[in-house]
Amino acid sequence: MRHRTSQREQEQEQLPDSELEDYLAALAPDSDTETTGSGRRFGGAEVYQLRLPLMANEQLREIAAYRNTSPMALAQEWVMQRLEWEAQQLKQS
Repeated sequence: MRHRTSQREQEQEQLPDSELEDYLAALAPDSDTETTGSGRRFGGAEVYQLRLPLMANEQLREIAAYRNTSPMALAQEWVMQRLEWEAQQLKQS
């Protein structure tokens, strides 16, 4: 004997899942500028890839773990500090 779905069940299956659509809409970026697809832009920031030798990568991980942060956050902090230092050097010359 075949299972027949009622008319109501068929209609419910055809209705869009608004809960799922709301969830997916909340995950979607507000604008096209936020992307990491090509590694170029994310909001108002530029995204860079950094390749480190294996030994340097291990040191970064160990220091980050010691400081209870991520290697990425630590590298970003160091780059920002260095940029500030470089800008001060340029002002002094």
